[in-house]
Amino acid sequence: MSTLTALARAQAVATGRAQAVATVRHLHVHDHPMVLIPLAMAGEANAPLAALAGTDPARPELLVVTQPRDRDERFRFADRLGELLVSYLDSFTDVTEDVPVDRGKDVRTRYVDAPQLWVPNPGGVDFLRLFGRSTRFRTVDGEHPVPAAVPLLGRWLTFFANSAEVPGSSLLLNAVQALGLHWATGQSGAEDAQLGVLLAWIEEGAVAARAVENGPVAGPATDPDFDNRVLAPLIERQAPELPEVLRDLMLPTWERMWRTLNLLRRLPAGERVAQRWDGDKDAFTAFHQYLAEGGAPQPRRDGAVAAAARLQRLESAASRYAVQRAFDDPLVLAEYRLAGAAFAGTVTLAAPDRVDDTGRRPVLRPRIMVRTAEPVRVEPGTSLTSPARPSQRARVISVTPAGSPGESDVLLELSGGMGRKLVAEPGSVPAAGERLVLTTLSEEFRRSGSLPDPAETPWTHGGPPVVAEDSAGQADQQ
Repeated sequence: MSTLTALARAQAVATGRAQAVATVRHLHVHDHPMVLIPLAMAGEANAPLAALAGTDPARPELLVVTQPRDRDERFRFADRLGELLVSYLDSFTDVTEDVPVDRGKDVRTRYVDAPQLWVPNPGGVDFLRLFGRSTRFRTVDGEHPVPAAVPLLGRWLTFFANSAEVPGSSLLLNAVQALGLHWATGQSGAEDAQLGVLLAWIEEGAVAARAVENGPVAGPATDPDFDNRVLAPLIERQAPELPEVLRDLMLPTWERMWRTLNLLRRLPAGERVAQRWDGDKDAFTAFHQYLAEGGAPQPRRDGAVAAAARLQRLESAASRYAVQRAFDDPLVLAEYRLAGAAFAGTVTLAAPDRVDDTGRRPVLRPRIMVRTAEPVRVEPGTSLTSPARPSQRARVISVTPAGSPGESDVLLELSGGMGRKLVAEPGSVPAAGERLVLTTLSEEFRRSGSLPDPAETPWTHGGPPVVAEDSAGQADQQ
């Protein structure tokens, strides 16, 4: 837990109200999302019991498996869920747009929008991942055929579950983590995992949160007391009222999901949220086209090279997401200021037209002096970036004590983001009197390391087996 988050939690305890830990929204909230609340049978590995799904707050559709151990009924459940999901996904494939690539030399096509799924908590994401794995390899013919929508559902659920692992992706979101990204409560992280309590803390405070602590669960697991007292007898006698009992159990969570969406929509979106959503649209377009071309289901597990490449992508996305959040949100950036990775100050001197002619050709290299009262824990030669001008680099020339105690003067040399001429474009160089935040964080693209072809890896990592020459000769003689 960071220092500012710990402080926010302490303030929440003292005031009885959740405290904001963000000034902007760091995720995309769709105007037309699909909310999916899964419910699983206790004691069974990924056995679906029910789901409440839909895109209209007033018209949720209830899917129920009255006998969760009945294989045919479970696949009828998957078939209907697949029809709902695929119908929703197909509504985004009618309109495309051209996106320039390679500095405008070429274009590629993608869908103008992408779908968004919401589940109540991380357990819902795990349920979709496991349910996708159990359905995507099913066949529509043979000894045990299933409806065509079942394997297609499995592939899409796997796609969304994989996207949920990518930091900054908004294709599959869960309400608990989305709220926790923007507010801190006065309770533990385990208690925050209950959507009803967390939402009550944010909307009304601690008193209201205590009143809903024993309310209906948000799934995918059910309450053991409910299982023993209500659910088991209904399933055992195949009671016709089971669907209505489950609907009443899930409706409070359904209503809270839409309240969560409305609550998040009130926050202004961060500047770089749209950029990350563009990446989600690219991913959705690519996978939809892959399926349209007859692409195979995702493998059960990645090979060594594929796993390494995926890890590289996730690490790169995590680093980029952390930087973008800090650049979008001064409250997030404050964490880095406390850690010494950033400082704020005022420009006292500026030489916007300074030219460095010591090299083969003259280059524009303005210098500015920034006075700050914050500790400066960077060495000369360090490259810094300002969120106000992310494409510009500021190299530290020197750090000297200023006239007042505790203040420092930081001399910086600027490069990039000022045009291609020897005269800086207006506003590209900070002027005297401007308040500036500088940090070691950077959005600069970092090329991933090269990975070998799977055929070039040793047999322990999926490559071909190696047979020693002596062993091969002995085998031939025998």
